[in-house]
Amino acid sequence: MDAKDILGLPKNQLPLPQEKKSRPPKDSQRKPDGISREVYALTGGLAPLMPAIDASLSKRRPPSDEKITWQWLPFTNSARKDDLQLFHWVRVVNGVPPKGDYAFAKYNKSVNIMKYTDEEYNKYLTDPGWTKGETDQLFELCERFDLRFIVIADRFPSSRTVEELKDRYYSVSRALVAARANASGDAAGHPLVKEPYTMQHEVERKRALSMVLSQTKQQERKDTEVLAEAKRIIESRITAKAAGEAELRITGTADPANSEKALGSGDPIAPGILSGAAAPPIPIPDYASTLASLKLLRVYLRTYALDQTVQAVSSSAGLRTIKRIEQTLQELGVNLKPKVPTKAVCAEHLELRKEILTLLNLQKQLQYKESEGTSIDDSLYMEAMGAPKRTPHGDQDRAFMPEPVAFGGDRPIKKDHKRKGSSGQSPSQSKRPRKMKAPDL
Repeated sequence: MDAKDILGLPKNQLPLPQEKKSRPPKDSQRKPDGISREVYALTGGLAPLMPAIDASLSKRRPPSDEKITWQWLPFTNSARKDDLQLFHWVRVVNGVPPKGDYAFAKYNKSVNIMKYTDEEYNKYLTDPGWTKGETDQLFELCERFDLRFIVIADRFPSSRTVEELKDRYYSVSRALVAARANASGDAAGHPLVKEPYTMQHEVERKRALSMVLSQTKQQERKDTEVLAEAKRIIESRITAKAAGEAELRITGTADPANSEKALGSGDPIAPGILSGAAAPPIPIPDYASTLASLKLLRVYLRTYALDQTVQAVSSSAGLRTIKRIEQTLQELGVNLKPKVPTKAVCAEHLELRKEILTLLNLQKQLQYKESEGTSIDDSLYMEAMGAPKRTPHGDQDRAFMPEPVAFGGDRPIKKDHKRKGSSGQSPSQSKRPRKMKAPDL
């Protein structure tokens, strides 16, 4: 009896050992030449981001017919004025040393300082604040230190500021250029004459720069707020100015006061006609705010700007007016949106829409004035013919007809309501007096 019998497990033979699965053979890649083993292990054979240098090119040997040696040879520098001779190693091919100037002599750059004679100084360059000795020393230091005026001011014997030294040098140079020029046009194009140095401007610039650099954080914050407020005021003024110009442009083309004067000051107008109804107001396009918002964008599409401006112009008009504008454009053979939306085309398209809107407003004014004229003519005609006027409700006053009364104090005669065929009635008693109307007069 064993443990399997105690646990009630079946008695099976020992399981056979499973055979190990064979792993697929790895593709052995040979390390390329020119790459170290460590680098190849890190990269895994991947191509580098930068092109690698071909090892064959780096190990290229010079041709066999060239014999290269390095020799210790003397050289001179053309930038030096003392003819100093120095030595350096030089690459020599086939025993022939290289010829030519020193390779670094081309980097020696100097400023061309103008020279003047005593005659020119006495004729053109005299200045009560400067002596000839100071001017000569200034030009000598300018040539020595290549117009480094900070160093020149440090080396200058008298107490002169940097701005004073600059002003004296550039004023003398400008006078020499103007004096030596053959014609006035030659000197006008020279940089010293075209853009003259101003000492006062330089002093103010440095003073303002020192003030800005010495500001505190609180002062910088206050200046920022002042600039933002100034920008807001300028934008509001621009918007108000544009709105005022648009209002003047519209009211100048169609002014209700001018149209009232056209009827004539001597024409009689009933006071109740004009007070009963007011003329339709002329819509004024409020697109100044749209123009200001587009300026703040700085960069925008021309078609987007045109759509926004058209919507702003048509905002005060109704839907029927907008449809009539589009219908008028189609009748004129103009596209609702320009095919080539350049600046000039968009401006002309917008101007055409404004003119069409003004035309529609003028047509409305004309219709209103025509209706006013018709009502005035009717009232004048009725007053001239003596007919009763029409009340606002459309009714008419009935004509007063006194009832017949019998003589002698008898009771009023009653009307006999009989049929029309009775022969004993008088014509005055058989019919009621009918109302009088204006067409009957």
